[in-house]
Amino acid sequence: MKRILLLFVLGVFLNVNAQEIIWQGPSVNFRNGKLKVSANKRFLEFENGANFFYLADTGWELFHRLTKQDADKYLENRRQKGFTVIQAVALAELDGLNTPNMKGEKPLVDNDPAQPNEKYFAHVDWVIKKAEEKGIFIGLLPTWGDKVDKQWGIGPVIFNKENAFQYGKWIGNRYKDYPNIIWINGGDRQGGGANFEVWNALATGIKSVDKNHLMTFHPWGGSSSSKWFQNQDWLDFNMMQTGHGERSYAAYKKLLIPDYQLQPVKPTFNGEPRYEDHPHDWKPEILGWFDEADVRQAAYWNLFSGGFGHTYGCHAIWQMLTPERAPVGFARHTWYDDLDLPGAGDMINVRRLMESRPMTERIPFQELLTNDYMPETDYIVATKGKSYAFVYIPTGWAANINLEKLGWKQSVIWWYNPRTGETTKLKELANSGIQEFKPTTSGRGNDWILVIDNKETNFGTPGK
Repeated sequence: MKRILLLFVLGVFLNVNAQEIIWQGPSVNFRNGKLKVSANKRFLEFENGANFFYLADTGWELFHRLTKQDADKYLENRRQKGFTVIQAVALAELDGLNTPNMKGEKPLVDNDPAQPNEKYFAHVDWVIKKAEEKGIFIGLLPTWGDKVDKQWGIGPVIFNKENAFQYGKWIGNRYKDYPNIIWINGGDRQGGGANFEVWNALATGIKSVDKNHLMTFHPWGGSSSSKWFQNQDWLDFNMMQTGHGERSYAAYKKLLIPDYQLQPVKPTFNGEPRYEDHPHDWKPEILGWFDEADVRQAAYWNLFSGGFGHTYGCHAIWQMLTPERAPVGFARHTWYDDLDLPGAGDMINVRRLMESRPMTERIPFQELLTNDYMPETDYIVATKGKSYAFVYIPTGWAANINLEKLGWKQSVIWWYNPRTGETTKLKELANSGIQEFKPTTSGRGNDWILVIDNKETNFGTPGK
């Protein structure tokens, strides 16, 4: 009995420690230079050729609702978890024009885009520089979408074609020399109709003065930036939002796969998937809440289907919820209580796996799989580099692999546990015919990644 108990406790100890891997040092090295689109147009990389893995968190209200002390706490937590980008908004969503920041400052004088408040933006400057110290990019939205198209937001609408261009020039000039900026135009809105000329003017205003930074567009749910801006020169890469109502691979068939096939070729990824601790389709009493299994599944479905990077999100954190603030969308915890949810901790395992193999040669590779049937809630997805392949198995189904599709003769097979980052070497084999690989556990929350390496290429242990 004592031996069984000891083994159980040891197992729990090892599992907890695997989850508590801490990223050492700055999350990225800005001495690698500016970001650029890779030569194959599928990824982002630094100008010296160093890899860049876009792993973001949605801290939409970062500038608006956090003090300097709290901003530092949040950014340090995300650095330790290996996040490389924080997506945040200058003119924030939650009454960002009329409710002042934590220093009592509003962003604009008389809500006029031509009159930015220097004291408010000095705080924004401080936060961006603090992120730079930690090796983190800021995915900077100049404004949330309700200032262009109110819809369900608070507003007010303050932008038109003319002042959007001028505001774009102003904010672009302010941040053009910061090394850790990625521009994100938009803000949970469509880019078509009357919105098109405003968003286009804002983007061209920024790009007219800032030649240093890349730009994308954050669309509303169920859409991609490609729908409206694929042929605009300012759009360097596409962003989609699968949103908070799906638990099915169908969303990736609808958005990501068509994006990947577009011409001209541009990098693409999911910039707002289901959030951890968010009610599924805003119906918690019926459908429950998204958890760490959901956020891992969203990440690997996105990446293995062609996404160059991924964005995580947590429902309490994007809104920086505190007890004295009214929760949005049934949020049930504070931002600081949710900092260490398991799904956020699992993202470092995503990064470590992706960076352990050559990233910019990776392509979607579903032809590796020969399964006759896969439910879209249990969908197995494969991706391949020149000398490796990853197969994501979300719920423990058996994967039937045509090894002859790999293009090399002998393989080393590993199981990678995305919940802990632990790796187990399975076997070495000749790439002959179709073979079945089935994880030792199955069911919701029991996701696994099969790693297949060319035996002649010594990559070492996946995720290390």
